[in-house]
Amino acid sequence: MVVRRDSAVGEQDPGGARKPAKAAKRTPAVAKKTAPVKQTAVKQAAAKQTAVKPAKAESRTALVRRARRINRELAEVYPYAHPELDFENPFQLLVATVLSAQTTDLRVNQTTPSLFAKYPTPEDLAAANPEEVEEILRPCGFFRAKTRSVIGLSKALSEEFGGEVPGRLEDLVKLPGVGRKTAFVVLGNAFGRPGITVDTHFQRLVRRWQWTEQTDADKIEAEIGALFPKSDWTDLSHHVIWHGRRICHARKPACGACPIAPLCPAYGEGETDPEKAQKLLKYEKGGFPGQRLKPPQAYLDAGGRAAPPLGTG
Repeated sequence: MVVRRDSAVGEQDPGGARKPAKAAKRTPAVAKKTAPVKQTAVKQAAAKQTAVKPAKAESRTALVRRARRINRELAEVYPYAHPELDFENPFQLLVATVLSAQTTDLRVNQTTPSLFAKYPTPEDLAAANPEEVEEILRPCGFFRAKTRSVIGLSKALSEEFGGEVPGRLEDLVKLPGVGRKTAFVVLGNAFGRPGITVDTHFQRLVRRWQWTEQTDADKIEAEIGALFPKSDWTDLSHHVIWHGRRICHARKPACGACPIAPLCPAYGEGETDPEKAQKLLKYEKGGFPGQRLKPPQAYLDAGGRAAPPLGTG
């Protein structure tokens, strides 16, 4: 069984060659001004080309070895990687994951304390006034649809599963608002069943690393799952997602601060200067708070900081 997560998805000079005659006509001042820009572009393009070729030509065995080595390296960088949604039980994780669609885990973590304080069980949420729930969930965006989903899944849990979150994929996906991604987040992190979480960051990074060329989430799951033993799947997901959030960003990856740069075919797509790259780092790598209000102690012991409560930061 391959597991993926519900929260997110996504990603992405002109200019013709200069004619020798025109270049000769330029004044020294103009040539002086434009040369560094051209040089930088050429260097970055060259670095990218040099990095990409070996990965495209690598054998299946070489790909498996490189992929597993990247995971081992990331495990050393993020030994405390964990789900970044706050939860104390499967029900809270299920609801939080549904709410995390099209918003950040931090926003969900700032919102759910009020929700769970007022509706701590599926029975409580099932009987809730939708307008009151909408008001609580407003900061998460799409609050009306999310209200229908969390009340609907709570009713289903109460009526069909005795108020307990089922531990089987086939049961979870029948709940309102719960697809495979959400179901597998819950199975992997609340029930300890291995699974791959294919969110925005995961999709972006595994394609950058040329582990797969697929764009369909189900096919990505299948291809990446085949590179690793099942026992690695859940932690692999955490490692990749953490790296995507902290260093390998969508628009401007911090290549110069990346611990796996020598293994990355896409090195050079982002900032390669170490000092400039350092300034791009997010969360604990850049000295900023993480996503959780109540993170695991291991994260705090390693220098991570809890996120601020709603309205304080």
